[in-house]
Amino acid sequence: MRRRRFVQLAATGVLGACASMLVTPVTPVDGRVRLPLRNYPELNRPGGALRLRPDGTDQTFYVLALDDGTFAAVSPICKHQGCTVDIARDRLECPCHGSMYSREGSVLRGPTQAPLDRFPTSVTDGVLTVDLQSRV
Repeated sequence: MRRRRFVQLAATGVLGACASMLVTPVTPVDGRVRLPLRNYPELNRPGGALRLRPDGTDQTFYVLALDDGTFAAVSPICKHQGCTVDIARDRLECPCHGSMYSREGSVLRGPTQAPLDRFPTSVTDGVLTVDLQSRV
């Protein structure tokens, strides 16, 4: 297996747990991250995912390709007790106490009572923009 393919598979969670998913650094401009979709093949299919870390911070967020062709950008921090949720095929799961979230960040099962923080996304001319200054 070529190194590039290995990295792609690892980044999409195919080779391991998503909490250990590779983190891709990104540089926000004016509070927004712009991702040319042609550069991120893992987002070109439903179920695809990236774990991103904006430069200058230790915070990460997930960008998830949804079944309807749209995208969700969510914080990976469980609202119950602050554990990092893992990406499962059709949901996000907290390994600490079993909370489950939809890929859009809404609560499917507790003990958590609050949805994950979600950032607005939009796609224009093949570029996905995530607004890190706002919440949905």
